[in-house]
Amino acid sequence: MNKTLELSIPTAHHWYTKFMKECPSGQLSLHEFKALLGLHGLNPQANHYVDQVFNTFDLNKDGFIDFLEFIAAINLVIRGKIDQKLKWYFKLYDADGNGTIDKRELVIDVFAFLFLQAIQAINGNQEMSPEAFTNMVFQKIDVNNDGELTLEEFINGVESDEQLLEMISKSFDLSNVLKIIQSGRRHSGAERTIKK
Repeated sequence: MNKTLELSIPTAHHWYTKFMKECPSGQLSLHEFKALLGLHGLNPQANHYVDQVFNTFDLNKDGFIDFLEFIAAINLVIRGKIDQKLKWYFKLYDADGNGTIDKRELVIDVFAFLFLQAIQAINGNQEMSPEAFTNMVFQKIDVNNDGELTLEEFINGVESDEQLLEMISKSFDLSNVLKIIQSGRRHSGAERTIKK
């Protein structure tokens, strides 16, 4: 948690005030996290994605995001270096937590759909299926062709491929989450849904 020390005292105080306003108990539950972001009525895949994002920020795995975990997340989004962000993305993809990403995890996971949105924007709205995207990723960065990506393969592969780096950067831009929190908007007028 030394990353919290990278923020100035006024900045840390600002975020603490925002956090405590939204979460007076000092511990943000998954339900409160979804309410804060206006995420209700999600389809199962989108709900799974939100759960995984929450769980990667819940560093001590107690079912809550406390202020230190919140600051670590803010720091990652605002100041994190690309390799730090890629490690976080890897944790999101590694759904079973075994230390590798296999094709099944990439195809099934909602991240494939998020990546596809970025791919379509970059490629002028060309359609690409989750399977085609997964095959392209593995073809580019699965160095030993074993059908699994280790953390090292993932980081090195993405960092060395400008197109994948751009797609990942755009697909996982969490600045909108910060804008919602920073604006103090706990509930939006229209609830957001993520549809397939």
